[in-house]
Amino acid sequence: MKNSRSFAILSYAVVAVLLVLYLVPLILVLNVSLKSYPEYLINPIGFVKEIQWSNYITAWTEGNFANYFINSLIYTGVATVLTIIVSVMGAFPVARKYVKWSGFIYMFFLLSQFLPNPMVAQYKLMLGFKESLGIFGYDTKLGYIVLKTTGTGVVFMMFVGYIKSISRELDEAAGIDGSGYIRYLFQMVTPLMKPVIATGVILTAIGIWNDFVGPIMYLPSQANYPITFGLKEFKGQYGNNWPLLACGITIVAAPLIILYTFIQKYLVDGALAGAVKS
Repeated sequence: MKNSRSFAILSYAVVAVLLVLYLVPLILVLNVSLKSYPEYLINPIGFVKEIQWSNYITAWTEGNFANYFINSLIYTGVATVLTIIVSVMGAFPVARKYVKWSGFIYMFFLLSQFLPNPMVAQYKLMLGFKESLGIFGYDTKLGYIVLKTTGTGVVFMMFVGYIKSISRELDEAAGIDGSGYIRYLFQMVTPLMKPVIATGVILTAIGIWNDFVGPIMYLPSQANYPITFGLKEFKGQYGNNWPLLACGITIVAAPLIILYTFIQKYLVDGALAGAVKS
């Protein structure tokens, strides 16, 4: 009983520390975003006295977040959907061993996670595509989306692990009923993968939405800036006006928080299933 109580106390202490580490910065940013600039100068870390909701309107309009926000929605939405589709279509035959060297293919994806960042090679590849294919190359929305769709390694491995837990009898039953491969894959297998697909969606969306270095390398034109690069421009434009900058940070973080809220119930089960089952 004593050991159990000590373990419970330690568990609550660890949870409390994690809450402080993750929630306090969010609360601080939200608190600063609601202050006027004079109030921030007087008391930077104190609680807001007069809430300034107009800060968000000012940040949205004067920071040109509308265009950046739409660009990020396009990049994240399209690339995430394509990543999930490609990962499902690649993971299913590998998990079922319907293709030769399926074990080698899986090992190849696993080893690729430990390779150095291929940014220099990707940059040269994008320049080459710009010269030969135009819209698929450097400084194009479509080219950036295609580039981001290639980052399927972790999602692919999670899907392989999860599909292995789905009974092969479904494959045989679908074959007997005359179901086509694509129809079976997306109408029968995919609905069973909702937990791991939700995990793949949030991991992919976070990586694309929060990418900062990629847009600097591949999207130099202001018309193609995503919201993260717009945040950098916003800070430069307003200097040390931290309340408006805090509004910009909140605007950037809000869509991912909303997405997580809707699909968080699937995340733990999906992550554990993709990592453990084989």
